[in-house]
Amino acid sequence: MSSTDTDSHYKFYHYYPSLAGATVMAVVFGLMTAWQLFLIAKHRTWYFIPLVIGGIFEIVGYAARGVSNTQAPNPTLAPYVIQTLLLLVAPALFAATIYMILGRVILSVDGESLSLIKKKWLTKIFVTSDVISFIVQLGGGGLMASSDASQAQMGSHIVLAGLLLQIIIFGFFVVVALVFHLRMCATPTYQAHNPSLPWKKSLYVLYITCTFIMIRSIVRVAEFVEGFEGTIILHEVYLYVFDAVPMAGVMFIYCIWYPSHYSRQAPKAILDREIEDSNLELEFRGGEMTSDGH
Repeated sequence: MSSTDTDSHYKFYHYYPSLAGATVMAVVFGLMTAWQLFLIAKHRTWYFIPLVIGGIFEIVGYAARGVSNTQAPNPTLAPYVIQTLLLLVAPALFAATIYMILGRVILSVDGESLSLIKKKWLTKIFVTSDVISFIVQLGGGGLMASSDASQAQMGSHIVLAGLLLQIIIFGFFVVVALVFHLRMCATPTYQAHNPSLPWKKSLYVLYITCTFIMIRSIVRVAEFVEGFEGTIILHEVYLYVFDAVPMAGVMFIYCIWYPSHYSRQAPKAILDREIEDSNLELEFRGGEMTSDGH
């Protein structure tokens, strides 16, 4: 992870990319992505597909950095562009899965009335916004690879706009989750008492993963604000500490705590509530009929 001290004119990068670092992260993301694929197949948790795609992006991105190392001191453009784009947008895919997790938590405890945004709109609003942010960052990242300095600078500004949009969206999402959490604690629904639906733990895990993504996004914003000669972009260590590690943390958390119960039990939980309510209503009506002498 040497900086520009050895070669200030190193093509594309400001340093020689670490082959060891790239290899380790590609392997780590590879193992966790494979495990996530197994869990998706086992539990049919299709809403984790964006996270898996993000994991694949991370694998290919770090593999591309490894390729750039083997091409030193004259790396080709393709690996540089691949790692720039894929490592930039992968967290947006992680976020998409997190958005859908909250929607399923709300559904599982029959808590839509306590959410700032109705379930049918919550996922649509946040995932659509996430896709827009994804496209903006992807487009800007492509321009950054241009040999034209003005286009590269424009691309940097576009990426910055996409990152800021992502932070705003993500911040609002956390507010929505917190408001729902507080309201549910104050006036819990019937299903909130169901021990087979650990909704509180799900939200605490969600807050941790959101924190990881937010830290990464803030540092990325700082990187693009500093520009091409800033401290963050000049030193590879920041990429690993504030991007690779937090994103690996998100995947690792969902490898050891997998919310499979929301695919399996949420509809059943709500159905059980409806059946119980129907039984109570029948008992009440039966009591009325008896008292009337019918």
